[in-house]
Amino acid sequence: MTAPARAAEPVAEAAAPDLAVRTSAPIDPLFLSAPRVSTFHGTQGLTKASGFFFERDGHLFLVTSRHVVIDEPGEHYPDRIEIELHTDPTNLTQSVCHSIPLYVEGEAAWRQGRDSGSEIDVAVIELDVEQLPPGSVIRAFTPAHLQTEFDHVRAGESLLVVGFPLGFHDELHHLPVVRHAVVASPFGIRFQGQGFFLTDARTHRGISGAAVVVRDNEPTEARQTLPWKLLGVHSARMDMGDRDLNLDESLGLNCAWYADILMTLTDEPPAPAEPAEPVEATGPLTAPLAPVKPQATPGA
Repeated sequence: MTAPARAAEPVAEAAAPDLAVRTSAPIDPLFLSAPRVSTFHGTQGLTKASGFFFERDGHLFLVTSRHVVIDEPGEHYPDRIEIELHTDPTNLTQSVCHSIPLYVEGEAAWRQGRDSGSEIDVAVIELDVEQLPPGSVIRAFTPAHLQTEFDHVRAGESLLVVGFPLGFHDELHHLPVVRHAVVASPFGIRFQGQGFFLTDARTHRGISGAAVVVRDNEPTEARQTLPWKLLGVHSARMDMGDRDLNLDESLGLNCAWYADILMTLTDEPPAPAEPAEPVEATGPLTAPLAPVKPQATPGA
């Protein structure tokens, strides 16, 4: 039995389009691995940042920059963060914000570390999957995604940085954007003796904690659902310490911490916010060069 026909509505009052139909096209799982991160002190919003999911031995972690969760020089002291999660794989307009405390019984909930050269601007927070919103759509990197063959990444190699520059994103479908980057220092060499390599990319505040990836054209079975290799964690812009701000443009270079630090930070037993055991250098130390300094801004 059919319903009686109704007169057509005026065009100006037409019903909104079916968003589920508009968002049913296949999407690269990379976009579902990187939630938007917002920092708060109580109910007061502080900064916007980026992050990504990492899974190991059945444990799920959120990875971001350490200076997103605490930045003493910038007097940035949030007590919680929120991440935005999709709840319907066929309708990406559906999402919820999930709050994560940064302190539990007075102890920091994140893990941070240092290597033999310096402190590392990377933090991981283990997520209680039982507390995640029902139906959360998550794609996570795993140890199988780490790029361990350094000679396979060449100078000038094309990379992507997946995040939320200045908080910018697809607000309808709640998705990050990708920025193009290239490898700007020898991959596998610890630039200036620290555990990061350089990228040449246009970056902004809000992209700290973003995954630095390269497409995997021949993914193994373990990488089939997320065919990307994880090279690093974007941290901050790099600049000359003695640059004349009036005469010289910025270098346009950025530091990305080698992603193998995640194997230390996600190892058991956990050590929240305490320096982890030093990790092995990923390559020979570089010779001293001209003075440089990271330009890190909370949520940058």
